[in-house]
Amino acid sequence: MASCDVEGCNSPSEKVSRLSPEGYLIATGNKAYSFREAYKRFNYCELHHEELMKSVWTRVSDEGDKSDDHVAPTAI
Repeated sequence: MASCDVEGCNSPSEKVSRLSPEGYLIATGNKAYSFREAYKRFNYCELHHEELMKSVWTRVSDEGDKSDDHVAPTAI
């Protein structure tokens, strides 16, 4: 079984996500014909997956500046 991709965490992975630990979609760099092929996959333990979802939700629901170059996970 894979372990959590969050640095310093050795817990077993329970969730797989296309979101990086920083909360962004990371392209594979390969020619892709689907969303599944276009973005890297990351493994998370339950705790870190919950923290990731909370941080992403806070970022996308915040009224602040959204002018960065990152694709929002909700844009796809």
